[in-house]
Amino acid sequence: MPQGLHNTPDILRAEVQKELDKTCDNQGNPYDAMLLGYGLCGNGTVGLRAAIKTILPRAHDCITLLLGSRDAYQNYIDSHRGVYWYSDGWIATGTMPGRDRYERLLAEYSEKYGPDNAQYLLEMEQTWMKEYNWAVYIDWHLAGADQQSDYTRRCAEYLHWQYDHVEGSSDLMQRLVDGDWNQREFLTVPPGGCIAEDLTNPDMVKAVS
Repeated sequence: MPQGLHNTPDILRAEVQKELDKTCDNQGNPYDAMLLGYGLCGNGTVGLRAAIKTILPRAHDCITLLLGSRDAYQNYIDSHRGVYWYSDGWIATGTMPGRDRYERLLAEYSEKYGPDNAQYLLEMEQTWMKEYNWAVYIDWHLAGADQQSDYTRRCAEYLHWQYDHVEGSSDLMQRLVDGDWNQREFLTVPPGGCIAEDLTNPDMVKAVS
């Protein structure tokens, strides 16, 4: 799936639903189950359904998958206020807060709206950044991780945020593809069931008929 769809949850929902509708392979043989590498993702997965069993992690968003567990995610945010997560995949989109993003948007807005309006728009665009204090790189030890870590550090310095480097883990993703779907970490949606937000646990999902 294209990177960054969760920025527009309605589009994410529509695009993922198209994939969920494909319940057979090219020879017409039905799949046993659908595996979703998504969490709640801004409610982008709420309302999705498939004719076959569907499995997805019980997670707020992809950060839980990158860290390897809900506990690792919760423990970190409980001890750090205002965290903006950086990963290899997100850095590749070119949308992460930092000097590169600022200069790109400045050039884009200046061309469209003129220099004065560009400065104003950037000030408005960056007000949400005041809510953050940390730029945290999640390291999966992929090729180029040292460069991505350095990039995150430079972004933190530019934004006057604190920097941290944390170990990622593929454990949760591995269990997803291995079929090790324990109830605490994974939601199993029965055939024809629908994914819904669990209002008793805002970061969680549940299955409804």
